[in-house]
Amino acid sequence: MPRPRERLSLATARRVALAAQGFTDPLPTGPVTKRHLRRVLGRTQLLQIDSVNVFQRAHYLPPFSRLGPYDMGLVDRMAFRDHELFEYWGHAAALLPVSFWPLMQWRMERSRTEGGWPGMRAQPEFLAEVLAMVRERGPVGAGEIREGERNKGTWWSWDDTKIALEHLFVCGDVTTAGRRSFERLYDVPERVLPAAVLNAPVPSREKAQQELMRLSARAHGVGTERDLRDYFRLRPLDARAALQALLDSGDLLPVEVEGWQQPAYLSPDAAFPRKVTRSALLSPFDPLVWERARTERLFDFFYRIEIYVPAPKRVHGYYVLPFLHDEAIAARVDLKADRRAGVLRVLASWLEPGHEPLDVVTALAAELRKAADWQGLADVVIEPRGDLSEVLSSVL
Repeated sequence: MPRPRERLSLATARRVALAAQGFTDPLPTGPVTKRHLRRVLGRTQLLQIDSVNVFQRAHYLPPFSRLGPYDMGLVDRMAFRDHELFEYWGHAAALLPVSFWPLMQWRMERSRTEGGWPGMRAQPEFLAEVLAMVRERGPVGAGEIREGERNKGTWWSWDDTKIALEHLFVCGDVTTAGRRSFERLYDVPERVLPAAVLNAPVPSREKAQQELMRLSARAHGVGTERDLRDYFRLRPLDARAALQALLDSGDLLPVEVEGWQQPAYLSPDAAFPRKVTRSALLSPFDPLVWERARTERLFDFFYRIEIYVPAPKRVHGYYVLPFLHDEAIAARVDLKADRRAGVLRVLASWLEPGHEPLDVVTALAAELRKAADWQGLADVVIEPRGDLSEVLSSVL
């Protein structure tokens, strides 16, 4: 592939970003295995978790976007049986490769002293009681711990117990052993994570942040300083120090991107495909699009999730998935898995300006069929809302 230049066209930057996120990797020719999922995680670095389940939970969607239909139980087994993944705050709540545990120790330590929940830091005895209960009864949910009594004889409230558990979680004193109907089950790390990971050398805060910025650059391909620090939610001063260290060592390359006002930085691992030919439905929490300002800069695609917008004020819908078609985000669809009726409902479908409807809907219809099959739904139903609904309905 051609060597990078000091100035990248926007089209080149877009292809670099898509390749970095795995959209140029070959699709599986047979059943999806853990090897394929590891490859996806090697691209995305993490899978963001979100509770919204109107179509499917967020952490299952990036592998589907990159691999096609697969057994979602593979993700659960990797996380909660084989312990190749663990839950922690990466970009937000996320599943991360277990090798990241040492990289997150600085964040856990900071949570003990200046982060987490300040009210809990002021109650060390209460935290110790909750931790002792987890150690005694784990894996355990917050509701089960609430059934115990404190030494003073007062019942624990659910809120206080849950907050204590979440504080212990961000401090690394407890971790997620599994989930029960999405409820987090807590246990102590030594009963969940491999001993080799717990005993691995812990890098300094500065080295860990440099590595997280390097991994972020790898996942971006190319991005601004703000893009890179957002991936693992680093603080600006920390990110700038890490960025400078990576530039000094040659682990980041400064570039300009056509149309971008801010300086950009290129991963030395970046690939430069001549073209990208891939169609995919993207989760609102997919790392390709989760940083909305970058999404707009890269794809000229203005995107806001409207879950918290009152229904009459929504522009595109409740749970809208961008549709990637080749090197553009060409459409968006508001999806709902109607499991009672056994159908995938497209509540609204919209074409992005500058795209030919027929070209887009042919690919979109195929992806919707694939999504319905993946979710065990018998049909796709197109509701008459959005400027693409009529032609999409005719194609389906």
